[in-house]
Amino acid sequence: QVQVVESGGGLVQPGGSLRLSCAVSGSIFSIYAMRWYRQTPGKQRELVAGTTKGGSTNYADSVKGRFTISRDNAKNTVYLQMNSLKPEDTAVYYCNAYGSRTYSSVPEDYWGQGTQVTVSS
Repeated sequence: QVQVVESGGGLVQPGGSLRLSCAVSGSIFSIYAMRWYRQTPGKQRELVAGTTKGGSTNYADSVKGRFTISRDNAKNTVYLQMNSLKPEDTAVYYCNAYGSRTYSSVPEDYWGQGTQVTVSS
């Protein structure tokens, strides 16, 4: 079993900050990439930020300059520091881990349950 657990969501006022955490545990050999997605009812799931094991990162245009993704490979944990939050950032944030159970196995996507982020006065 592979477990993906997000934490850190909550209610914050516009302009505030939150830091999300995602920890991956269980029977996984290597994680090649970890990503944060978000989804609002009625909209498609959106890629917010991603990072590879080697440290490269990418961001959605809507969050560039405000969000920072980082990772701790030793702990199989990824973080999303969210600053200058806006009401439009309100969504359920999902953590995705792309990895393989063994050296030779085909990588798979593993998903967490999501954590709610609400930006409101």
